[in-house]
Amino acid sequence: MRILITGAAGFIGSHLAEYLTKKGHEVFGIDNFNDYYDPALKEMNALAVRDAGGEVLSLDLCESLTAKLPPQLDHIFHLAAQPGIAATVPLRDYVRNNIFATQNLVDTVLDEQSDLRLFANIATSSIYGKEATLPETAVPAPISFYGTTKLAAEQLVMGAQRTGKLSACSLRLYSVYGPRERPEKLYTKLIKAIRENTPFPLYEGSEHHVRSFTYVEDIVTGIASVIGREKVVDGEIINLGSDKEYSTAHGIALVEGIMGEKAIVATSPPRPGDQLKTTAIIDKAIKLLDYRLTTTFKKGLRQQIAWYDTNF
Repeated sequence: MRILITGAAGFIGSHLAEYLTKKGHEVFGIDNFNDYYDPALKEMNALAVRDAGGEVLSLDLCESLTAKLPPQLDHIFHLAAQPGIAATVPLRDYVRNNIFATQNLVDTVLDEQSDLRLFANIATSSIYGKEATLPETAVPAPISFYGTTKLAAEQLVMGAQRTGKLSACSLRLYSVYGPRERPEKLYTKLIKAIRENTPFPLYEGSEHHVRSFTYVEDIVTGIASVIGREKVVDGEIINLGSDKEYSTAHGIALVEGIMGEKAIVATSPPRPGDQLKTTAIIDKAIKLLDYRLTTTFKKGLRQQIAWYDTNF
């Protein structure tokens, strides 16, 4: 298969590109390599994809894409986005990189990729709102710029599907962690703080938040499982994540136990737009995708710590 992955130099995108390349697919990755975090980290991710045999090109989805996408694609996995819940990121950046970029990509695909088998939009549990413990049929109630604009992006894709223009699905991901996790995410910050003996910033009250922490390889195999199931997933919105709940405090304690050191916690005010609880309801993923989780929380954290120690 000829596959395009947007956001291919990012955390999940690079893992997906590497996985599909190793499965024998012809993988083309694009990323804008912006400075939301250190572009050198994205270059490191892209190198892993290239070493596996894939391509990663620098391309901004908000610019003209005419004749810039590889021809005759079979699948597109759209992961590129303005990520996270950050007070320092203005609404215009979320709108640009989540809404405008998605519509520009869809428009180009409709003009140039008539034989595309499936457009898989990668969405987020943040779409559900303060408590993401709901099935896919629930009415979304996002509380952050991120969740709101990712919902809009999802609806742009699914709107093209509903009008018969595009074969598409949307996969809503839950609290992914593991090697290559972005530097502002929980476990990367925690591991770094412990290794460098520096304060670990923790939002007030967040130790009580409950999450469906899901190891990146389990997410990637779930995403990739839509290949060969195009007719089954066309028009569907599907949750992908862990159905097991862990508090942030539990995750921190596991990392401290594995590393044999305690973190120096520095509490900061609560973060606006943060979710209180996420628990993935994955009955639909199990039914349609034969989705299975294979990595325990502790094993995944061990592998993330090992990756960090190898690379930093």
